[in-house]
Order: sequence, then structure tokens, then C-alpha cells
Amino acid sequence: MAHAPGMKKSRKRSLFGTDGVRGVANLEPMTSDTALRLGRAIASVLREPAPDAGGSRRKRLSPLFLRSRQNHARYRHKILIGKDTRLSGYMLETALASGICSMGADVLLVGPLPTPGVAYLTRSMRADAGVVISASHNPFQDNGIKFFSCEGFKLPDEVEARMEDMILKGETDLYRPTAAEIGKAFRISDAVGRYVVFLKSTFPRDLTLEGLRIVVDCGHGAAYRVAPEVLSELGAEVIPMGVQPDGENINRECGSLHPEAARKILLENRADLAIALDGDGDRAIFIDEHGEVVDGDYVLAICAKEMQKKALLKRRTVVATVMSNLGLDLALQSDGITVIRAGVGDRYVTEEMLRGGFNLGGEQSGHVIFLDHNTTGDGCLTGLQLLAIMVEKGKRLSELRKVVTKLPQVLVNVGVREKKEIWRLPALRQKIAVAEKELGGRGRVLVRYSGTEPLARIMLEGENEERIRQMAHEIAEEIRLRLGSD
Repeated sequence: MAHAPGMKKSRKRSLFGTDGVRGVANLEPMTSDTALRLGRAIASVLREPAPDAGGSRRKRLSPLFLRSRQNHARYRHKILIGKDTRLSGYMLETALASGICSMGADVLLVGPLPTPGVAYLTRSMRADAGVVISASHNPFQDNGIKFFSCEGFKLPDEVEARMEDMILKGETDLYRPTAAEIGKAFRISDAVGRYVVFLKSTFPRDLTLEGLRIVVDCGHGAAYRVAPEVLSELGAEVIPMGVQPDGENINRECGSLHPEAARKILLENRADLAIALDGDGDRAIFIDEHGEVVDGDYVLAICAKEMQKKALLKRRTVVATVMSNLGLDLALQSDGITVIRAGVGDRYVTEEMLRGGFNLGGEQSGHVIFLDHNTTGDGCLTGLQLLAIMVEKGKRLSELRKVVTKLPQVLVNVGVREKKEIWRLPALRQKIAVAEKELGGRGRVLVRYSGTEPLARIMLEGENEERIRQMAHEIAEEIRLRLGSD
């Protein structure tokens, strides 16, 4: 397999990537000027007539403009803005709010809040769209802007493309409201409390976390207040980490990319498990009481089996990505559960879930989507669902993780100067074909480009780890030779 399935070819876009707009803060495209234009674009696209929905599925994937009240002449759109703890968040938040207000829409400012919290509040506060200012797991000098519809789903490609067209063609400059038509900005002071209440509502009322000692590493990110508060209020003894953001320490040697930090504290304190969140709180990596890492594949298998047992797993199906280990498929086969694979990125997992009517999906990296509860990956919510299974079954995480036996998997990243289509590189295609032939039906080859960084990612899976590592590096060397940035 040379590339991820389900990835549609589309015209090259200069602003939006696979997860909104990203870059180094204060350099294009992540500047105040561009943020202001993006604010004007999201407010402008809300003013346009609704596109042809083309059926209920299409309606859910493009859910802007759907409320009839928006057609009222005096209706003022509301757009909610949240952010993580990066220093540049203040700059971009101000610019975005200014752009939105300049188009006659109002802004609801919730401050630092996990991405899934913004998605939830966008729905619960009946905003017309939501915006998150975050670069997720990236270092603090980066930042990003991503948009949610009124239903809390990430905007589909066609809406992002329309916003980009508006900016590039100067369409956002055509409307300039004045006087009382200019929008207002409101600070929502109880945003964290609202989200905490929601998260607690997803945990069974007849269960408690009393008696559990839990390390929670918030990565100095957006969940630094939410996660410890939720776990404490449900009865756990919480050992918090990464809860002193200073604008520059987000994700620095902590959080989901560096679970070794939480592992150390877990073993020192003999805790029952650790939860490591990323900078915007939409994914989580877990560590069992012995210090073993439990990633998204394990979580999907554990939760899918429990949901299937309770007849809660819709259509006996889980949506994963091409990066998920074949061990996930094998673990679920015995329960009659099907695994469908989407392209890399939680937005593509979500779209596949909506398309097929499924309610559980996620990524190996720790994004897990419980559509019965929220519309995007949610690290805190995932932790609560996993903890509920542990408490209800009276089992430790080390026992639960045994449901999956993973095949060896090797991942190699190569910096590239351009992202040239693989079919245009015959020597690379040949290397991939040779590896696929050798692995046969007992392994996989995946070569793809990162959607957010100038990287080619090579993943090989098979029974012989030494051999797949060798093949992965051979493919990586071919990419380095043809496209390397060195």
C-alpha cells in the first residue's frame, strides 16, 4: 500500500492543511494579518446561502447555515473562540476576534480550553461556528487555527476551500458594516466549569474513582485545569503534572509525546495508571501500573469489546486509520467486530463514522472519538470511558491491554523539500513493491506525507522486526535521495 486510502485528490491549497491552518507564529500564514482575514472569512461564509445539502449525510458534514433563525434579517451570528496556552494565542485571538466583529458577528471568548471543550461549547451555547487556536502537539513557537461547525464537527474541505477563495480573491473586503452593525466580543467566564460538568456526565453515576491513584500529565496545555478537576471530583487521588503553563513550556518533554515523564512519576508513586494529554487535550496516551504504554489501538479494542458486549457498538464496527496495528483487527475479529480504515487524521475518522453510522473510532496516536458523547477526539473523555471499564470490571489496565497482541511496527520520518506524488518516482515505487511482495499478506507498507510538517512518513508492519526495520530504512533512503531536505 503506497498511500493512505480514502484520501481524495484536490486542488493544492495555500492556507489550509489536513487540520486547519498551521505554521510558526508571527510568520505567514500564522500572522495577525492572516488571522484577521480568517476571522472575516468564517463570518462571511456564514452569511452565504446554504449549499444544496444533498441528503442527511451531506447535511451533517456541511452543517453551517442550517438554522432557520439565521435567515432573520436582524440575526447576529455568534462565533466561539478557544485556545491552548501558547504565548502567541493572545495575539491570534485578538486578531481573529477583530476580523469576526468587523463583519458584524459576535465573538464568545472562552480562553484556554481543550479542543473538544470548544466543540462541545459551540454546540451547547448554540454558536454558529467555533474556532480553536492551537498547534496541538507541536512546540510552543508554532500555532494553528481550526474551525468547527455549529454542530461541533471540523469543517469539511469544501467549506475551508471556500474560505480560502474568499481571502485570496479579496471577497471579505466587500462588506463593511458600520455603527451598531459591528459585532461585539464577550468573555465566557464559566467555560471550564461547563465543560467539567459535561465530562462528569459521561461517567456512570453508579461508579466512583475512589481508591484509584492517577497521574495526569496535562503537558502544560489546554487541559491543565480541566483534567485534574474532573478526576478529583469523581473521587480519584490525582497526582497532577504539566499544570503550570508559562506560554513557552507546552509539550516540552511532557504530555502524550513524552509519556516517559508520566511513567517516571507513576512508578515513583506506585500509581494505578497515568494519563498523558497533548497540548490541546484532544488525545491521550495511557500508562499501566507497570509502566507499559497503552496507545489508541489498545483503547479502541478495550472499549469496542465492552460496547459490543452491552450492545452499544453501532453496526459492530470500529473506524481506525491506516496507521493502526493489524493486531487491532485480529483482537476484534473473535467478537465479530469489523475494523474500517480511514485516512490519517481524526477529521477523516469522524467523516467515515458519520458516513457509515458508526459511534466509535480513533487513531493509534490517542485520538479516540465517542460520537455518542462528543464530536471530536477528547483525551479527558477517553480517560473516563477507560476508567469506567476498569472500575466496573475490577481489572487493572495491565490486564485489559492483553486483548491486543501487536505485530512489530516500524515508523521512520524523512524531511522533504517537496511533496511529490509517489507515482512520479519509479525507483521509490519499486522499493515499495518489493517490500510488499516480501511481506505478502502478513504485513503492510505505508508511505505518506505529513499533513502538517515537511515530512514523509514510512510505516512497515510485519512479523520480523529486524527485517521490516531494514526495509523501512531502504525506502527512507530512497526518499532522502530523491526529495530530501538536507
